[in-house]
Amino acid sequence: MEQYVYNEQNGLWYELRGDYYIPCLELPAEKEERPIGVWGQRHLRYIREHKKALYTSLLTSGKLQSYLADVEEQAQALFDRLMKQRAERAGITETLKADNQMEWVQRMNALRSAVIETVNAEVIFV
Repeated sequence: MEQYVYNEQNGLWYELRGDYYIPCLELPAEKEERPIGVWGQRHLRYIREHKKALYTSLLTSGKLQSYLADVEEQAQALFDRLMKQRAERAGITETLKADNQMEWVQRMNALRSAVIETVNAEVIFV
């Protein structure tokens, strides 16, 4: 028996494994390799658990990586913008950092937690 067989009716190649011919299927390769950070990983976990149809569609079309990279960029941009705006509004400055480091750290951590919640609600868990 031949190792590989081509079926002209459906246009698929088949590989012999044991006594059976199994179709040679693979996902299309992604064109770009952009990094996926914490935001992209968090969104991936969310769509994998809660939006299975979207996840499957993106995975099988080969667009999952670029989709997650876009989400990563959007979330990071929103996070950076909100941190800067809210820090200015709350009066958290480099002067405060130089004068009272512990208070600066406390206020920045509280601000960071609030901004993370906002980014999660607006970009990640949508």
